[in-house]
Amino acid sequence: MPAPQRSDRPSAHGVRSVVVVGAGLAGAQSVAALRAQGFEGRVTLLGAEGVAPYDRPPLSKHLFDRVEPAWLTGELGVDVAALADDVRLAHPATGLAVGPDGVTVATATGDLSADAVVIASGSRALRPVGWAGARTLQTADDAARLRVALTPGARLVIVGAGWIGAEVAGVTAAAGVEVTVVEATGAPLAVALGAAVGGLTAAWYRAAGVRLLTGVPAEAVRADGVRLEDGRELPADVVLVAVGSRPATAWLGSALPRDPDGALRVDERFAVLGAPGRVFAVGDVARRRSARHGWVPGGHWDGALRGPAIAVRALLGGPDAATDEDPAPYVFSTQLGHDLALFGQPNLTVDDLVLRGDPTGTSRTTGIPGTTGAPGDPGTTGAPGTPGTTGTSGWTALWFAPTRPGSPIPGRRELTGVLTVDRPRDTAAARRLFTGRTLSRLDPPTAADPTRPLRDAVG
Repeated sequence: MPAPQRSDRPSAHGVRSVVVVGAGLAGAQSVAALRAQGFEGRVTLLGAEGVAPYDRPPLSKHLFDRVEPAWLTGELGVDVAALADDVRLAHPATGLAVGPDGVTVATATGDLSADAVVIASGSRALRPVGWAGARTLQTADDAARLRVALTPGARLVIVGAGWIGAEVAGVTAAAGVEVTVVEATGAPLAVALGAAVGGLTAAWYRAAGVRLLTGVPAEAVRADGVRLEDGRELPADVVLVAVGSRPATAWLGSALPRDPDGALRVDERFAVLGAPGRVFAVGDVARRRSARHGWVPGGHWDGALRGPAIAVRALLGGPDAATDEDPAPYVFSTQLGHDLALFGQPNLTVDDLVLRGDPTGTSRTTGIPGTTGAPGDPGTTGAPGTPGTTGTSGWTALWFAPTRPGSPIPGRRELTGVLTVDRPRDTAAARRLFTGRTLSRLDPPTAADPTRPLRDAVG
């Protein structure tokens, strides 16, 4: 098929050429958005892995049952080879220069000049100094090597019980691997959900045949095992480090202002703050300013999916920011036999926690005045004075901002975050609650009643 004819006619902002750095979901969606919004200029896409764009969540969620990458041509119908003029999948960017009239992106094979750049270079897995023998899971190649090594009966030690660690633990244990998970904090997912809610997932590990060790950090991590700070040795055939990731922005050097973790701060339309000219950042690299949530870090799949369309609209001179959506932070996870969805951005140190349904699977009278209660404490399974119910239909955690003087609706409080567990109706309702320009206000006792729809707590 002949390549489509392009025009050098500039956009409303005078843009004739754009370089997109990064060939993951955010980068591919940026290329697709440029064409979908009528851009006829030159588009160059730079990738680092040497393969076409693919979806990353299946790497952990479907480590064994999906051995080929989930190519975005099939998943989303995004064919970057047909949409971009120049696709270089094995040419990572090595530097950036920004001037008043455009940008220059450096690569190992030469420089590329353009009117604008969209930075979508993703993230890199954290591997602390001295842990070089351990594996990480960030790319399709990482997943392929893990599949070869993790045969039935193999001993796997996972350092970190976050989203990735829990997902890998579940699928590998189900495949006959002997799995031990080490978590330095007192509970799984404590960083993302807090100890009270994270602790409610500990029983899932036992049910899945996974050994979970919490509250003891790893002192030494090698390819053949882990030594804990209390002196215990955990021999292994494979050690996987799953302690988080950081924005992959080291290649930028001092070209743009970056946060200590490497993130690029962007406004509501993903324009990089403090950068002259037309410089945008989307996906894992961007820490976005949100009218609803404040500063929202990258790392959200949904943000990488939806953010590029907003960035491209601004790049091409589209409507005012007031017309754009404000994508809510959203994480989904399938782990240890359970489906989780997290919406919003709760402040775990000050927000009040209310549970809807019974995470323990038993009925009891409960009460949570705030985020009190230890993991697994019977006092963490309901709202003040609200009887619990059986957990046969899952459960939901809701976080509310502290009460403020002069609340417009007495009794209603700002909802900052929602975690649903095996509760699809609450998942759909929670998604709708985070679509407005401001945080929704709910009545906590009504929201805690699992027999009533969440919408009843709003009206």
